[in-house]
Amino acid sequence: MKTVKIGLYGFGVVGQGVYEVLRKTRNAHAEIVKICVRSLDKVRKVEVPADLLTDQENEILENPEINLIVEVIDDAEASYRIVKGALERGISVVSANKAMLANHLPELIELQHKTGAALLYDASSCGSIPVIRNLEEYYDNDLLLEVKGILNGSSNYILSRVFDHQCPYEEALRQAQELGFAESDPSFDIEGFDALFKLVIITMHALGEYVAPERIFTYGISTIHDSDICYAREKSVKIKLVAQVVKVSDEHFTMFVMPEFVTPKKYIYSVDDEYNGVVIRGECYDRQFMFGKGAGSLPTASSILSDIMARLHDYRYEYKKSRFVDRPTYTTDILLRIYARYTTTPVPEILPFEKIYEQYYSAESNYLIGDVKLSELIAHREELRDKDLFLANIPQFFLNRD
Repeated sequence: MKTVKIGLYGFGVVGQGVYEVLRKTRNAHAEIVKICVRSLDKVRKVEVPADLLTDQENEILENPEINLIVEVIDDAEASYRIVKGALERGISVVSANKAMLANHLPELIELQHKTGAALLYDASSCGSIPVIRNLEEYYDNDLLLEVKGILNGSSNYILSRVFDHQCPYEEALRQAQELGFAESDPSFDIEGFDALFKLVIITMHALGEYVAPERIFTYGISTIHDSDICYAREKSVKIKLVAQVVKVSDEHFTMFVMPEFVTPKKYIYSVDDEYNGVVIRGECYDRQFMFGKGAGSLPTASSILSDIMARLHDYRYEYKKSRFVDRPTYTTDILLRIYARYTTTPVPEILPFEKIYEQYYSAESNYLIGDVKLSELIAHREELRDKDLFLANIPQFFLNRD
């Protein structure tokens, strides 16, 4: 059997996890030939031979011995440069950089077709949960109706502390940062962008369609307030940050990332702490649920190991659904029912609600529940960024199927 000779870019938490996982496994038939790092002098938890390290990016790309690039850096621009450079040279790549993939996927798919190299990225979406491979292989038909779930472990940890441990939001965020679940600048997670990029990638394999991130409504949890938490508790629900892509007809699908009121009957209600949970729904198989750690050194590294093993057997994504003749197209012309809590921001004036079901005014804050088009949320999203405002989705899809 051939041996996979790896050039590894990045030796942070995930890169060190890849190194450790490869040392543990006996049947990977893979070895790391070179590791590219920013600083050769940095002290790391995992010690490696000095001659294994380099700070020269091209030393790996120009090494004829290396037949697989594993890229786990957190710089999206550098990731794009490395992945594109490898594919152009006909070297296959395993990547975990969701931001880079979500913004460049069509180009990288075309490059794979042109050069014959393969790009695998199961680790980019939900860590140890094999979402991409399952959507690509098991659900390789047009019966799929919805993929929905908790795709970001950091925000889920924070909300779990709030709802399950009565922890104030700011304290929960601080704990997440101390444990390494959230960065010192947590905006990538709590504003929903991490989940957004994963959703873009998932949709490519779920429905065969690419939708650029800027076309998708994304709203996070950074402005959640005690009044929102109290309202949810009164209704016996939890607030979760949920990403979803759903077919609304045979011709159209929609997608968005928003906080959502989740009832105890839903699978994702019990997905707590830093875990991820994904519900896949189809016409003939109803619902299937996938649960696991969505981030962290070894869970992510185990997913990368799976992709390395797949390349050992020449596996590649075929993007079968992108070749379907009657693919659904993306639409924002749908009604969502939302909860909007605000103080001074004139939400009823900003958003043209088609119907309002509930409205409440007080000296401290106001809220309303009503139907509004997704296209209007996108059109007014900058006006909806004010700190005194919080939005949450009240789910309307497949209510009779749970």
